[in-house]
Amino acid sequence: MAAVETAAATPLLFQKADPMSHDVPESTTGTQRPRFGKRSRRAALLGVLGASLLTVGVAAFLPPDSPDPVLVGGPQGGASTLDRAIRTAEAKLAKHQQDPQTWAELGAAYVEVARAKADPAYFPKAEEALRKSLAQQPDGNGIALGGMGALANARHDFVGARDWGEKARAALPDNAEIHGVLNDAYTQLGDTAAATAALQRMLDLKPGVSSFTRAAYEFEIHGRVDDARHALDRALADAVDPGDVAFCRNLLGELAFDNGDLDTAQSHFEAGQRAVPLETSLQQGKAKVAAARGQTAKALAGYQDLVARQPNVGNLREYALLLSSAGAPESAARQYELFEEQRRLEVESGANVDLEASLVAADRGDAAQALRFAQAEWDRRQPVFVADAMAWALHLNGRNAEALTFADRAASTGWRSASFAYHRGMILAALGRPGEAVKALAEALRVNPNFSLTDARTARTTLANLGGAG
Repeated sequence: MAAVETAAATPLLFQKADPMSHDVPESTTGTQRPRFGKRSRRAALLGVLGASLLTVGVAAFLPPDSPDPVLVGGPQGGASTLDRAIRTAEAKLAKHQQDPQTWAELGAAYVEVARAKADPAYFPKAEEALRKSLAQQPDGNGIALGGMGALANARHDFVGARDWGEKARAALPDNAEIHGVLNDAYTQLGDTAAATAALQRMLDLKPGVSSFTRAAYEFEIHGRVDDARHALDRALADAVDPGDVAFCRNLLGELAFDNGDLDTAQSHFEAGQRAVPLETSLQQGKAKVAAARGQTAKALAGYQDLVARQPNVGNLREYALLLSSAGAPESAARQYELFEEQRRLEVESGANVDLEASLVAADRGDAAQALRFAQAEWDRRQPVFVADAMAWALHLNGRNAEALTFADRAASTGWRSASFAYHRGMILAALGRPGEAVKALAEALRVNPNFSLTDARTARTTLANLGGAG
């Protein structure tokens, strides 16, 4: 990509013209400024009720010359570059404890390994290392402050991530990765104006995989699917190492799936696996496509292997839903037990998973618990996907007039989410507004006929009962 001389030439993210059709500057900062790593990597999490992509920033603030942390286990089962980076830092600190930069780098690496291994036990280790860095260098330690912001994002403490990110920005105002931490935090808090401003600054400073993938999510939230796809294509074009290629392919596959294009989704997931064969997010995508195509045995085998390798709360929930749909309630119950065990571990490590707990309670028909968890999350933050969870939990509790106000909030950004539309349609049907309910349910199935094995069937049945086309 050709560079231009000033950031002023970078087009605004939300102008009507193609925001990524012009060259943007590689950097607007001096060569001596402190830097973080090659990029901040975002973990793709399951969307609200299985329909939309929820991304949060889990940044790996490693030094610019660090090897790329693609896999935790190497291709042949050996130590990964991330493992080696951690061992190197630990060995260095064993000889010389007074080293704030290495403590910061070690803490950030622990955050990344917690994400990659789905092991929240690394969060306290990350916090300890980052706080040692800050104790040794309390002033101007932007690397450690940014690492604390990334850690808070990983724990779903988005208020904390915002606060740490703002402190980091004050120390390192021209660091792109810090603006990425802030974009993630403000997005998750529902402050779309601040999220967009942080993203625009990141694009100005360092256009590349991290900024273009964040731009894609921003576009998707605002219903601009074509622009989101274009941004991901730009990210893929900039991707060099296999980890970045797999990351971009996974997001392209998720976007295609969420908009009903199974063939394109499958193609992207397979291309990503050619880059990184063991990447679990791509395995999850392929299993989801198999389930949507009615290849239940293949999907179940994929999820069984997936949760054995990465038993995070999202994977466990999806596997449980698939087992329930396949008529295996006892096996599904076991996965929900494992979900509770994983949730407990995450809470003990300082993470917040109330949103995920609300979704699982709703899946299992525990309306009171679903609302309790959703309300706790809403009290912390108000993005559209938490509004949707509130809407659904209130509906399950028979409070449909209140539920509709939250469904309106969920629809406020224009996100083309089949799940949001389905929830809205079911709420409207319960309120005795059949015409509006038919429109919303038909929209859900138009956006993605396969958004949920169970809910898509319910949408079709409800449409037929209301006299709409299913």
